[in-house]
Amino acid sequence: MYAVSFYDADPDAGPEHFQRLVDTYPRHKAYLDEFAKGGEVLMIGTFGDPGTQGSMAIFRSREAAERFRADDPFWTEGLVYRSRILDWNPAVFAET
Repeated sequence: MYAVSFYDADPDAGPEHFQRLVDTYPRHKAYLDEFAKGGEVLMIGTFGDPGTQGSMAIFRSREAAERFRADDPFWTEGLVYRSRILDWNPAVFAET
């Protein structure tokens, strides 16, 4: 069972919030790069317009997703409007 983590964007956020995200991004990226070395995050990224659509990540387990979020600077510094983690049981197809 995998886990999908969503970070939702604040629909009422102004330019100052976006600037805080930009300023925090290097710490978030450094944290992500270190976390990813453990092989527990499979994919992570933003949607088309991250300022309004947010982002998501796929982890190997719920525990990994919760551990990542707990120390992610975006989360710990209050920059995520809402976060949710859903268990995911995908149908996997062979590559052709």
